[in-house]
Amino acid sequence: MRPINDGHVAEPGLAVVEVAAADDETAFAVQELLAAQWAIAPADRTTREPGEPGVRLRCFLDLRQRPDS
Repeated sequence: MRPINDGHVAEPGLAVVEVAAADDETAFAVQELLAAQWAIAPADRTTREPGEPGVRLRCFLDLRQRPDS
């Protein structure tokens, strides 16, 4: 995964969430739970780190906004 840059967390209420899960289905289910509560920039794929178990997913949250705004 690319490094998190200053713009991703430049203001209070912005967050980067990294999910580690056993499989893609679980990682995307967690992302959906987050999207139901806050505005997010969702990930469209997971990544696998060589030598590490499971998959990783990173999404960007804006806690200042509700998903329907």
